[in-house]
Amino acid sequence: MLSNWKGPSTIGEGGPGSGRPRVLTAFMRRMYGRSGFSALPMIAGGFLGIILLGSLLLTLPVASATGARVPWFDTLFTSTSAVCVTGLVVRDTGTAYSTFGHVVLLVLIQLGGLGFMTFATLIFRLMGRSFSMRERMIMRESLNEDDMGGMVQLVLWVARSAFTVELAGALLFAIRLIPIYGPGKGAFFALFHAVSAFCNAGFDLFGGGQSLTGFTGDVLMNLTAIAMVVIGGLGFSTLHDMLDKRSFRRFRLHTKLVLVSYGALLLGGFLLTLVLEWSNPATLGPLSFGDKLMASLFQSVTLRTAGFNTIDQAGLRDCTKLIGGFLMLIGAAPASTGGGIKVTTLAIMVLTVRMVAKGESSIVVFGRRIDRALIQRTVAITCIAVAVAFVDVCALSLMQPDAAFLDLYYECVSAVGTVGISAIGSANLKPLARILIIITMYIGRIGPLTMALLFSRRQSRAKELLRYPEDRVMIG
Repeated sequence: MLSNWKGPSTIGEGGPGSGRPRVLTAFMRRMYGRSGFSALPMIAGGFLGIILLGSLLLTLPVASATGARVPWFDTLFTSTSAVCVTGLVVRDTGTAYSTFGHVVLLVLIQLGGLGFMTFATLIFRLMGRSFSMRERMIMRESLNEDDMGGMVQLVLWVARSAFTVELAGALLFAIRLIPIYGPGKGAFFALFHAVSAFCNAGFDLFGGGQSLTGFTGDVLMNLTAIAMVVIGGLGFSTLHDMLDKRSFRRFRLHTKLVLVSYGALLLGGFLLTLVLEWSNPATLGPLSFGDKLMASLFQSVTLRTAGFNTIDQAGLRDCTKLIGGFLMLIGAAPASTGGGIKVTTLAIMVLTVRMVAKGESSIVVFGRRIDRALIQRTVAITCIAVAVAFVDVCALSLMQPDAAFLDLYYECVSAVGTVGISAIGSANLKPLARILIIITMYIGRIGPLTMALLFSRRQSRAKELLRYPEDRVMIG
């Protein structure tokens, strides 16, 4: 179990021999002081800093395919999408940027998918430096863990596992792409799309905004991409528990809920897409029976925040877009490379409804009871995410009055869930609408509840101790 790992006993505080640069210590003390430290501003600020740096690198002439600078506003959108592992673009990634630009995007996707603290830990470890309590707190928050024990080993395991899976995916992609594009370009394309798939980013280099539509019936490309997306979307904690226990009965409750809810959503999305789009001439209609099955499965997987697509999203029926938006908002598992409110959040919401319907006082699942505070947190996350999506859709409909409402809804939910598929085409958005989507992608990556906590004031101890008398309110 990840929470039982034991890390190094040495915890530096920035003094002599601690191994941490004094500049970093001074910076952190300026930001947070010696007490009341919170990792949330550091995580949010870290992602923001990477986004800005990436946008500046992409504006360099060497990053452009033509040698002419790409406007900063466009690179800001692209950098935000890459770091937030979303995949929405306003310029065609394959043709607008050079090899240097593609490398920059690859690094941004990897940083966004694994988190900047993972790479900072790797660099500090290579330099032989120890880690302070504050740095371990940031690691814990970035990986959504409860215990700080063994945080360094956990981060190193995450990095090793991610790089191993990405390398395996790149080798499989290379089997198909090297014969098409040649050894050099084919190998780079294979690596880029493996990282993009594992990080649930959805960026592609094939040009023309086609994503994987050119490989709709290709079993190797589809199954490799599906495997990469699912592995990245299950979450590192879930993956480690599965590798460690190797039996569903021995899994932690978290792992069981992730597997059951993730599997149910994949099956539901697959069946709904297959039924609703079966005869649609713009999507599944012209395909063979086998290709319809494959395309429906891929569409269900991509709604788990993958961002790739093998069928035209603009051609989907309205009911498919409506249901797809709901599935995108749910997203992947906690502590994964995907976004959304998370599959476990949906699971607890469903279990809460069942608890109320049965008149029970607590949620009991797989022989374990769910803490009431966790239920409250689940309700808060869901309400905030829905509110963000609702406000965004309303605002976007005012900014783009000529666009179809469901296409705007699809775009907003795709940004909130950091999915990256689009029915309207992000390049068709007006400047103000693009700013809204940039903000939405950032909120979706950081997390709705994290953003709420980041800007909320802490309650004073007096308010926490003060209790008012209870009263009843009629509902329903």
